[in-house]
Amino acid sequence: MLLADSPEMQFMNDETPAEYWLETRRPFCNLIFLLPLLIVYESGVGFASGSRGDSIRNGADAWIRHWLHQAGIEIVWLLPVLLVGTLMAWHMTTRQPWKMAWDTLGGMAAESLLYAFVLIMLGQLTDYGFRHAPLIHLQVDGPAQHGFLIRLVTFMGAGIYEEFLFRLCLLPLTYAVFRAAMAPKGWAIIGTVITTSFIFSLAHYLGPTSDGHALAMITEAVTRVQSNRELWFGFAFRTLAGMFFAALYFLRGFGITVGAHATYDVVVGVVLVSEI
Repeated sequence: MLLADSPEMQFMNDETPAEYWLETRRPFCNLIFLLPLLIVYESGVGFASGSRGDSIRNGADAWIRHWLHQAGIEIVWLLPVLLVGTLMAWHMTTRQPWKMAWDTLGGMAAESLLYAFVLIMLGQLTDYGFRHAPLIHLQVDGPAQHGFLIRLVTFMGAGIYEEFLFRLCLLPLTYAVFRAAMAPKGWAIIGTVITTSFIFSLAHYLGPTSDGHALAMITEAVTRVQSNRELWFGFAFRTLAGMFFAALYFLRGFGITVGAHATYDVVVGVVLVSEI
């Protein structure tokens, strides 16, 4: 039996929580946590798209692939390779150990579930503040009309690639721009969170344009939100959600942020037929 002041108990009480807190933010741990989700999503989309003869990709996955297609790049597995390669490069450049505690994965899954339900509550509070339509009325453009399994797969992927684009890539880039503009560190962080969250929300209102240029798509999205009062609640909630995910990224790491986003999208997108 362990005594209360024994070295073993001291390790359990003090070092284990601190080590877990750090480990969940390490790129190698994030990669191991996200790899099954990424494989299930890409395999599911590939199978469903092949059997249906069309693509069921949505969110950032569809946006990035559209941009790559415009650039003449049509490699199907390029995006997952970029995601895995980014995490691997991050791991190797920081020279972190190639090991992790497997119990950490269970803790990350539990945290993802917890933060997803916190975000659901945030959505309900935002709805109450706006006195608008309930969260279930946030409509999806693509996968809502598909079957249960297809919606499940597509909503999983939205969390993966939107976090890859807006948090893993855009957050550091925007922060670097603020710092290059001589903004103090604190103000740079605040400006980065607000800016990327606004862009994250606005991106959900992008639509096809005649020329497909990014500036035209952004202008169209701004006009769409400004001219439709029924979109204001969704835009405000998605902006708050972007801030929430940015805070998670800074405090709990990329893996848990993706897990929380994917869990939220699956719960709300499959059960309530909506997504952020």
